[in-house]
Amino acid sequence: MSELTENEKICTLALIHTPGIGSVTIRQLIGYCGSASEVFKSEYKKLIRIPGIGEKVARAILTKNCLSMAEEEYRKCSESGTGLHFFTDKSFPARLKPLYDAPIVLYSRGNFDFNAARTVGIVGTRQISEYGKATAEIIIKELQPYFPMVVSGLAYGVDITAHRACLKHHIPTIGVMASGLDVVYPSSHQRTAAEMMEHGGLVTENALDTKPDFMRFPARNRIIAGLSDVIIVVESAKKGGSLITVEFAQNYHRDVYAVPGMIGNAQSEGCNALIRDHKASIFTSVSDMAYAMGWHEMETDEGAAEKVQLQASFDGFTQEEGQILALLKQNGTIQIDELSWQSGMHLNRLATLLLNLEFQGMVRSMPGKKYGLI
Repeated sequence: MSELTENEKICTLALIHTPGIGSVTIRQLIGYCGSASEVFKSEYKKLIRIPGIGEKVARAILTKNCLSMAEEEYRKCSESGTGLHFFTDKSFPARLKPLYDAPIVLYSRGNFDFNAARTVGIVGTRQISEYGKATAEIIIKELQPYFPMVVSGLAYGVDITAHRACLKHHIPTIGVMASGLDVVYPSSHQRTAAEMMEHGGLVTENALDTKPDFMRFPARNRIIAGLSDVIIVVESAKKGGSLITVEFAQNYHRDVYAVPGMIGNAQSEGCNALIRDHKASIFTSVSDMAYAMGWHEMETDEGAAEKVQLQASFDGFTQEEGQILALLKQNGTIQIDELSWQSGMHLNRLATLLLNLEFQGMVRSMPGKKYGLI
């Protein structure tokens, strides 16, 4: 899919800022009109016929009041080195693209790959116990051989513990924010956020200068869930934001694990309930989880280097897509289960990537759940 022009990006930002329009409606508008710029060129009679677009929204679009605001925002992002990733761009996270409620745009700062081979979401209570801190540290340390990217929310408690442990053990980590990138919340985490820029970074769907408010946190949690292959809940009370993240993860068919805690411990009631209600698998160790996910430790020998070079020969594809294409080139026709084992990718994730490659005319599916290059 081709990158948007500067004008299309500005028009898309303007739609985001138009009152009464969400991400689902924006996709609807662009789908009917052909592009964001064409939405603003459309007549009232055309807009009003689009499902979900009422009179109020149609008139708000026709005023075009948000175009100047979008132009200013685009300028600020360019001057501050803020990355803009629109849902039609190749740089937009592949894990989010299939989701019906995915953000229209993501803002980013830092040094990381949205499409890392493996991503792990670490979430939990802000009132973390010493047991929770120790457990989060152990999880991060044991994740090292699998070279994942760790996703969390930069909040107090489990989130910041996970981010800091990643920095200590040299694992890339990104913080998904409920504010604009220039409004680090809580402010006491500004130093950690700055350190994350070298080996990770910050991500949000909110424009610069946006202050965090109550409703932005659940929206932030859906992005954490969407970016993750697996969610690990370290500690959680009966109610809390991490349980909202779990709900999103289940809707997105992500794997969920919960760390069991002592009976009667308020900080573990949520985790124990998730396990009891079969909403999460019990977390016993990273190696057990990796086995269930179909992961294997990343190779570091010459053979692995050759595989990386082979993947690099597929220019224009993500790291994961290149890995799949390289394996298909090496093996010819292969069953999806075997491809999952060789790639270390979970079947759900692999199926999504194979479907995308089919749409791009690179891969064909065959009887017996087999795949091969076209």
